[in-house]
Amino acid sequence: MQTSTLTSKGQVTIPVEIRKKLGLEPGDQVGFILDAEGIRVVPREHRIEAAFGLCQAKVSVTDEDMERVIRERAGR
Repeated sequence: MQTSTLTSKGQVTIPVEIRKKLGLEPGDQVGFILDAEGIRVVPREHRIEAAFGLCQAKVSVTDEDMERVIRERAGR
């Protein structure tokens, strides 16, 4: 079992072996899940691909429509 000490600010250091297994790098976010067995630390998805499909458009637009609007707004 890996251990870490809780600081007075409520911070802990994730041991290097666990960071490597989770693929964590400086600046990455982690999530905490509390369940019947205790607390689990999970890496948070931060790539744009993780958000794919979260938003649903109410209307469909073509590439030409988007380019037209971009040109119009760039001319302002």
